[in-house]
Amino acid sequence: MTKPENITYPIEYACSSDAEKITQLLHANQQTGLGEDEVAKRIEAFGLNSYKAQKQKSIFLILIEQFKSPIVLLLVVAAGFSFFFQHYIEGFSIIGVLFITATLGFFMELQARKSMNALKQMDVSVSKVWRDNSMTEIPSERIVPGDIVLLEPGDIVPADGRIFELHQFEADESALTGESLPVTKKLESLEKNTELADQVNMVFKGTAIVKGNAKIVITGTGLHTELGKIASLVENAEQSITPLEKKLQGLTKKLMWITAVFAAIFIVTGIIQSKDIYRIVETALALSVAAIPEGLPIVATIALTYGMLRMARKNVLIKRLAAVETLGGINTIFTDKTGTLTENKIEVSNLSLFEELITVEQNKINTENNKSIIDKLLLISTLCNNAVVNKKGNEEKQLGDPIEITLLHFVTANKINVAEINKQYPRVAEEAFSSETKLMATLHKNKTTNFVAAKGAVEALIEKCSTYCKGDAIEQLTDSAKKIFLQKADEVQAQGTRLLAFAFKEGDNTGTDNFLQDLTLAGFIGFLDPPRTDVIGALQSCREAGIKVIMITGDHPATALNIAQKIKLSNKENIIINGKELGVNLPDEKLFTADIFARVSPKQKLDMVSLYQKRGDIVAMTGDGINDAPALKKADIGIAMGLRGTQVAKETAAMVLKDDSFTAIVTAIEQGRAIFQNIKRFLVYLLSCNLSEIFIVFIYGLLNLPFSILPLQILFLNLVTDIFPALALGMGKGNELTMKNPPRNPQEPIVVKKDWTNIIVYAILLTLPIMAVTWYCSHYLKYSPEVCNNITFFSLALAQLWHVFNLSSRKLSFIKNEVTRNILVWYALLLCIIILTVFYLVIPLKEILGLQLLDTNMWLIVSATCIVPVLLIQLFKRVFKIIA
Repeated sequence: MTKPENITYPIEYACSSDAEKITQLLHANQQTGLGEDEVAKRIEAFGLNSYKAQKQKSIFLILIEQFKSPIVLLLVVAAGFSFFFQHYIEGFSIIGVLFITATLGFFMELQARKSMNALKQMDVSVSKVWRDNSMTEIPSERIVPGDIVLLEPGDIVPADGRIFELHQFEADESALTGESLPVTKKLESLEKNTELADQVNMVFKGTAIVKGNAKIVITGTGLHTELGKIASLVENAEQSITPLEKKLQGLTKKLMWITAVFAAIFIVTGIIQSKDIYRIVETALALSVAAIPEGLPIVATIALTYGMLRMARKNVLIKRLAAVETLGGINTIFTDKTGTLTENKIEVSNLSLFEELITVEQNKINTENNKSIIDKLLLISTLCNNAVVNKKGNEEKQLGDPIEITLLHFVTANKINVAEINKQYPRVAEEAFSSETKLMATLHKNKTTNFVAAKGAVEALIEKCSTYCKGDAIEQLTDSAKKIFLQKADEVQAQGTRLLAFAFKEGDNTGTDNFLQDLTLAGFIGFLDPPRTDVIGALQSCREAGIKVIMITGDHPATALNIAQKIKLSNKENIIINGKELGVNLPDEKLFTADIFARVSPKQKLDMVSLYQKRGDIVAMTGDGINDAPALKKADIGIAMGLRGTQVAKETAAMVLKDDSFTAIVTAIEQGRAIFQNIKRFLVYLLSCNLSEIFIVFIYGLLNLPFSILPLQILFLNLVTDIFPALALGMGKGNELTMKNPPRNPQEPIVVKKDWTNIIVYAILLTLPIMAVTWYCSHYLKYSPEVCNNITFFSLALAQLWHVFNLSSRKLSFIKNEVTRNILVWYALLLCIIILTVFYLVIPLKEILGLQLLDTNMWLIVSATCIVPVLLIQLFKRVFKIIA
């Protein structure tokens, strides 16, 4: 590819050059940004802003790997024995089974990979850039050299860049340099040989912004970034397996040992009974193949990814497979209030001044009283604001914090020209908002004087004020006046209104080092954010599922309590703890019974997560800011907000809510539980079917009966009953009881003691009727061993197919349940019956399996026999209640 004319790229020693010079070398424009046509040329010339994707296994390699599994090795040995003893038909039949097994494994792994790729496409990070003279959000991978990017607290730097404008800007570069403390950035040029950790006029891809804001010109993308150079060294790193895969591997090993014991006993008894050595070994190998569910990990992965895709369609993005396992065990949720329990449709509802409370309707102020104070509030709202609202025709594009976007709509509705005001008052410094300070301030300089605009939490900002507005006068903010303001704030916030304080300062002596002192309090602006109507039902679901929901917010206690009561956070009286109280030694009883924590800091959120985890709880934590990242990381499941969350929060979290809704969290937990119920149901079905085959072969062998099922018949049953119905069970949608049971312990095995009991009872009840009927046919009806073998084979095959209906909960109707509602189960049964019919009717296939032509009476016996296990299991399940 040829690069665009006269562009110098990559930029060497960018830290040593002036930002203006670098901008010129890249043919960029700091005011307007690049045009889309130019961007397209640069993407073609320099590529996307991404690393070389980790090379996926080729389709050919996936196919080859299917032939490396223990199952295939056992089949190869069985085929070898057949050829050695000149049983060529069986030998070629086993090879056929071998290829069918490998092909099924191949297509299932391909489907799993396809699903995972689809999930990755949903997890796209975005950046704010200037393009064609306006700010826009684009996927970070489409950033090119010369782009002008805006960085704010919580952003992950999308590419290497040279800073040309900043306001109290700090970055956490520990991921790149190992430096634990945030780095304060500057504009001045440095020496060429400056160490990476000391390049304070640069930002680097993958680092996080913790304070202030800045504009940068991109100097390196993709592999031309400092992080990209490191990534190219480790692109072949191996992917670790999930806890679920480890448990499945452990289960498979146990089954292999159990099977080995059964096979050894079978071989010894066969030799004692002087059976044909070929038949003994072949049957033992077939038993081993039947007992080991080799497709288990792939089917489980498909079940997980299919469930994750289903969650993604419901606005929940799961970023790691391992998180799904933890979802089902959550018993405590710490949730934010704003936008999660509320609508996040924020509107200005009132202005609270010292002498008057002004109601605002549809963003319009309809009063002439206190005009000078109102004008100051509108000016502060315009200047102390980093949001951007671009309107083109009927379309409006919004970037920034929802509160700040609301303020821009508010001032615009009251005839304030935002662009003109920003032009009259150019910004020269900024104190960025943080969860610790709970306020934001900006310093501006117009033609006559300096002007400071500040907004923040009432308690935080009022401490920075020494005077306040009263009518057209400025009064001293005495303790009594401060008390009146705080009382007004409590009254307004008790009605569920979110309140921010607004203050200002004017004067030539205001510098960048002291502009947050001696402010003048203008008043408060109230914001109304109504509770989500669907949250009440979701909270009830959590209570029924044994999950405690705790509101943890930086908001005022009265506001938090008002919302909690409206959404029925608890079915008891709400217990609220203020963040200030967490500093004293509160008794554990109060801490663990409280359901609202208000005015808490990020550090306190982290402490609360740790406290509950020490008690043994499985904790989910929601967060949206950069300071929430430690708590998100500490929680068993960190949940980031997709709409208002920072990139740091999204990168740290295991789960992202695309609509910020609490209901989506409950949906995710329900789906997580359903996925594991499906995997367990699939396992119980598979193991009970396989164990029934082992029982029949083992007992027939011990009793030296001549009509035991043949090795190829075992392999056929293994293919037909193991794969299709089991896979259909693994992709079910769960049932209405999913959220009415207590959380499961993620540490426990997939198959617990109760499940093993069920598996053994199922297998016995599948086996006994078939053995009894076959014995009756042999001894009383005097059917030939070949016919008795066929009755056993067809009865077992159909009984295993109908066994799928035994896997529903006994608390639900046998007719209407999660299994009967699963259309994939019906498709699987239909496919299996068609396969059975084809093998019975097509003579060459019939001969391979040793099938006979059965008359009407024989088919009636098979039909009745295959139904008996279902009736017996339902009797034990619903009447005797011996099995779950």
